[in-house]
Amino acid sequence: MFIGEYQHSIDEKGRLAVPVKFRDVLAEGAVVTRGIDNCLSLYAKEEWEKLAERISKLPIARANTRAFSRLMLAGAMDVKLDKQGRIVLPDYLKKYASLKKQVVVAGLYNRLEIWDESVWEGYKSGTEKESKDIAETLGELEV
Repeated sequence: MFIGEYQHSIDEKGRLAVPVKFRDVLAEGAVVTRGIDNCLSLYAKEEWEKLAERISKLPIARANTRAFSRLMLAGAMDVKLDKQGRIVLPDYLKKYASLKKQVVVAGLYNRLEIWDESVWEGYKSGTEKESKDIAETLGELEV
């Protein structure tokens, strides 16, 4: 399970150190792709395969399905941890998520999200201000 918030830097070669506590889960391979809200999503290989399977079963006759499939699947890249626990983030994904040097790696149960630090702080601040309304809406789901 991925949880927590971790601040890291992207080095000059585009490498990002994965938080130590998550490296074992990602050791067998991982996939990084475009995420929702202009961040990147990093999945363990097994979790990615489950998600990709579900996406592939969506009806392709629907424009939103095709768009979502393209966003997630065409944007995906296999990544492997190096000996120092780093992954290389492709330029097109760094551009998509507006990643600069300082990033936040956020654990979200079955995936990690990678955010530009300033974008994350803005997003988090806005979400925190709306937390009462969000909780009210989710209360209907008995969360």
